[in-house]
Amino acid sequence: MEKTLDNFSIGETGIVKMVAGEGKIKRRLFDMGITPGAEVFLRKKAPLGDPIEITLRGYELTLRKSEAACVTVEVKA
Repeated sequence: MEKTLDNFSIGETGIVKMVAGEGKIKRRLFDMGITPGAEVFLRKKAPLGDPIEITLRGYELTLRKSEAACVTVEVKA
Protein backbone atom coordinates (compact mmCIF):
# COMPACT_ATOMS: atom_id res chain seq x y z
CA MET A 1 0.00 0.00 0.00
CA GLU A 2 1.33 3.42 -0.93
CA LYS A 3 0.73 6.62 1.01
CA THR A 4 2.46 9.89 1.66
CA LEU A 5 4.81 10.27 4.59
CA ASP A 6 2.55 12.80 6.33
CA ASN A 7 -0.14 10.07 6.63
CA PHE A 8 2.17 7.55 8.32
CA SER A 9 1.45 6.33 11.84
CA ILE A 10 4.11 6.21 14.53
CA GLY A 11 6.17 3.03 14.18
CA GLU A 12 5.45 2.44 10.49
CA THR A 13 8.27 1.63 8.09
CA GLY A 14 8.36 1.97 4.33
CA ILE A 15 10.43 2.40 1.19
CA VAL A 16 10.45 5.75 -0.63
CA LYS A 17 8.87 5.35 -4.08
CA MET A 18 8.67 8.93 -5.33
CA VAL A 19 9.52 12.47 -4.29
CA ALA A 20 7.21 15.14 -5.67
CA GLY A 21 7.33 18.90 -5.23
CA GLU A 22 8.85 21.76 -7.11
CA GLY A 23 12.39 23.01 -7.42
CA LYS A 24 13.71 23.97 -3.99
CA ILE A 25 11.57 21.57 -1.96
CA LYS A 26 12.41 18.53 -4.08
CA ARG A 27 16.11 19.44 -4.13
CA ARG A 28 16.14 19.91 -0.33
CA LEU A 29 14.52 16.49 0.24
CA PHE A 30 17.04 14.82 -2.09
CA ASP A 31 19.92 16.60 -0.33
CA MET A 32 18.68 15.22 3.02
CA GLY A 33 18.84 11.68 1.63
CA ILE A 34 15.15 11.14 0.87
CA THR A 35 15.55 9.36 -2.45
CA PRO A 36 13.66 6.49 -4.11
CA GLY A 37 14.65 3.19 -2.52
CA ALA A 38 15.55 4.64 0.89
CA GLU A 39 13.93 3.02 3.94
CA VAL A 40 12.14 5.36 6.38
CA PHE A 41 10.77 4.76 9.87
CA LEU A 42 8.39 7.24 11.56
CA ARG A 43 9.69 7.79 15.09
CA LYS A 44 7.62 10.69 16.45
CA LYS A 45 4.92 13.20 15.65
CA ALA A 46 4.32 16.51 17.36
CA PRO A 47 0.97 16.80 19.19
CA LEU A 48 -0.66 18.58 16.24
CA GLY A 49 1.13 16.41 13.67
CA ASP A 50 3.69 19.01 12.58
CA PRO A 51 6.65 18.38 12.50
CA ILE A 52 7.40 14.66 12.27
CA GLU A 53 10.65 12.82 13.04
CA ILE A 54 11.83 9.97 10.85
CA THR A 55 14.84 7.68 10.87
CA LEU A 56 16.51 7.55 7.48
CA ARG A 57 19.88 6.04 6.49
CA GLY A 58 20.90 5.74 10.16
CA TYR A 59 20.09 9.27 11.30
CA GLU A 60 17.07 11.16 12.64
CA LEU A 61 15.49 13.80 10.45
CA THR A 62 12.70 16.25 11.26
CA LEU A 63 10.33 17.30 8.47
CA ARG A 64 7.44 19.70 8.23
CA LYS A 65 4.10 18.14 7.30
CA SER A 66 4.12 20.03 3.99
CA GLU A 67 7.50 18.49 3.09
CA ALA A 68 6.39 15.02 4.18
CA ALA A 69 3.35 15.30 1.89
CA CYS A 70 5.73 15.34 -1.11
CA VAL A 71 7.16 11.89 -0.28
CA THR A 72 5.26 8.80 -1.50
CA VAL A 73 6.18 5.65 0.41
CA GLU A 74 5.39 1.93 -0.02
CA VAL A 75 4.41 0.68 3.46
CA LYS A 76 6.18 -2.47 4.64
CA ALA A 77 3.90 -5.10 6.13
